[in-house]
Amino acid sequence: MRKLFVLAAAAALLTTAACNTIAGVGKDTQAAGSAVEGAARDAKN
Repeated sequence: MRKLFVLAAAAALLTTAACNTIAGVGKDTQAAGSAVEGAARDAKN
């Protein structure tokens, strides 16, 4: 659970750090989705 929290916090930081353009928002959203996917895979195993 702690790992998921750390990943969510990192994703939130990335989202706020690079949201200068619409393309930046898309990349940040994709990175956040990848982090959530990785956490889900880790939790499943």
